[in-house]
Amino acid sequence: MICTLCPRQCGALRTETQGNGFCGMPAGLRVARAALHHWEEPVISGTQGSGTVFFSGCTLRCSYCQNREISTGGFGKTVTTERLREIFEELIRQGAHNINLVTATHFLPWILPALEEKLPVPLVYNCGGYESVETLRQLEGKVDIYLPDLKYSLPHLGRDLSAAEDYFPVATAAIREMYRQTGPCVLENGLLRRGVVIRHLVLPGQLENTRQVIDWVSANFQPGEVLFSLMSQYTPQPGAEGTMARHVTAAEYRAAAAYMNNCGIVDGFLQERTSAREEYTPPFDLTGV
Repeated sequence: MICTLCPRQCGALRTETQGNGFCGMPAGLRVARAALHHWEEPVISGTQGSGTVFFSGCTLRCSYCQNREISTGGFGKTVTTERLREIFEELIRQGAHNINLVTATHFLPWILPALEEKLPVPLVYNCGGYESVETLRQLEGKVDIYLPDLKYSLPHLGRDLSAAEDYFPVATAAIREMYRQTGPCVLENGLLRRGVVIRHLVLPGQLENTRQVIDWVSANFQPGEVLFSLMSQYTPQPGAEGTMARHVTAAEYRAAAAYMNNCGIVDGFLQERTSAREEYTPPFDLTGV
């Protein structure tokens, strides 16, 4: 296939043996892990866990990625569409509150057939926010919950940290489309059944970036329409320099949380500043694949 699935529109020729596009993935599906995950937001993980399927490859190049073994390393196992549907059903039998697809866009043509028959639990689309509106429209009626990042408001951060200078306009357009599809959040017995949860990771030394992200969310959504998750788990990766070589300070995170509250965003989640624990990066060992 000639691939135009992500905003990069790189037009790469993807075959079963060759993946020369930005994501580095060949045609077909590659999965690194499928298991119950207990470390999403409480309305996603609940008490029994989210049935999380981690796909290999990525359309971003985040310098601080904790999943780089699969995002850029390409680790994973090739599976068929039929096997993917079986994986969903196995996770549901294990008690998953939902099926959670992590970084799946570059495999969408092979995922969509596995979703033809509606799942008996909500489908979560967990992504970096850097999505094509045209591609998202293929998911209308299939995705119940969108779980996008909104990483950057400042172009130079998108460029320097994720190789995506156009991140903010692309991600905000994508989030508007996600909300158009799902409408306001619907919760039932403490679990999210439908809606959008916007995640933002506070970066060390980048409070202005966070403030502008919060400004956009508060200006575009009324209270209760979306949920907002302010994350503190930034972990410096080997080779990080400057402020990116340290963790977020308690003062930085308190300032971000206070700004979020002052902007009227009370429907959402805060994270313990000590949350950069190994549970957030599960072992990519082909569990459940």
